[in-house]
Amino acid sequence: MVVARLGEGAAAAAVAGYHRGLFENALEDHSREQVSGLLLLYSSCIFHVVESCSSTIHLIIQDLASLQNQGHGALLQEIKVLVVAHNIPTRLFPDWYVATATSPMTCPQGSTQLQSTAEVVAECLTLLLKLAAHIQSSEDDSEDTNESIHTLAPELLIPAETINYLYNAEECASPEDFLRIYLSPSQPALDSETVWPVPSHLSP
Repeated sequence: MVVARLGEGAAAAAVAGYHRGLFENALEDHSREQVSGLLLLYSSCIFHVVESCSSTIHLIIQDLASLQNQGHGALLQEIKVLVVAHNIPTRLFPDWYVATATSPMTCPQGSTQLQSTAEVVAECLTLLLKLAAHIQSSEDDSEDTNESIHTLAPELLIPAETINYLYNAEECASPEDFLRIYLSPSQPALDSETVWPVPSHLSP
């Protein structure tokens, strides 16, 4: 799950087109899986769920890191990676969809400030599960799922205030921070490496 603020003058079509191009480039490597998920476009921010193999997710986060390094003129600003999960048995979404949140629900003023970031992310996951179930049901009942995606009920959408809170949260990692953690060695330090003075058997 990724959240971000839209760059100044960024059009919804440009944001959707950026991601489509990114996925097409990823699929040029035939060992990668198709992408599914949901890109929710708000007037000033986005909420994006991407489902694919680990190598594609990694490639997407790398590209988002490069995008953020473009500075104030970048399409997306304040990009944050909320959750990356592995070994999920089934996908939530049958395809990749784009939806414009025209009238999302609003949070009571200050409500997110009373919660921890982990609690806010957990609420997003709960709403996401409901949203995915609705989309799956729409696909079963309608031949034009894309049309039903464009008419999502406001109560199914994550409030814009919640997204604003998350992309400003220091606890959430930027793409660059996430990659630094992801690529760092996971070997634990030995006790002898964290004490002073250095034990005699390690002294020159």
